[in-house]
Amino acid sequence: MKHLFAPLAITLAMLSHMASAEEARATKPEAEAMVKKAVAYMKQHGKPAALKEFTAPSKSFVDRDLYVVAYDLNGKCLAHGQNDKQAGKDLIMLKDPDGKEFIKERVELAKSRGKFWQDYKFTDPLTKKVMPKEAYCEKADDVILCSGVYK
Repeated sequence: MKHLFAPLAITLAMLSHMASAEEARATKPEAEAMVKKAVAYMKQHGKPAALKEFTAPSKSFVDRDLYVVAYDLNGKCLAHGQNDKQAGKDLIMLKDPDGKEFIKERVELAKSRGKFWQDYKFTDPLTKKVMPKEAYCEKADDVILCSGVYK
């Protein structure tokens, strides 16, 4: 009798793991809330303190696969919640695996719209695989603050 239930138990365990992996993913409303939290933090504490707080290894602006990145209006990375080595680098010409200059596009969208969603591909910090990503961004003074979800 035990042997009859083994396949069922394995299937249930796999489904449970898949559900927990999906639950680990941030949502679009959470990405927007993260950016709004970052904008408010920067307004309250000032740009230098905020950029330091947004950058790894600080985890106060990291939630699962969700984190904050900040750029100036020339494409220089000012803060990165997953990779502190990016902070201070001019990334305007950075391309995703499909050749899309997503930082250049991000700067242009920030200047023209102020608030927007942007599609590109990026390495998922949970799986370490390149995946489609959608980032919500807001221009706050001379800083572009973004946080995104993997699709």
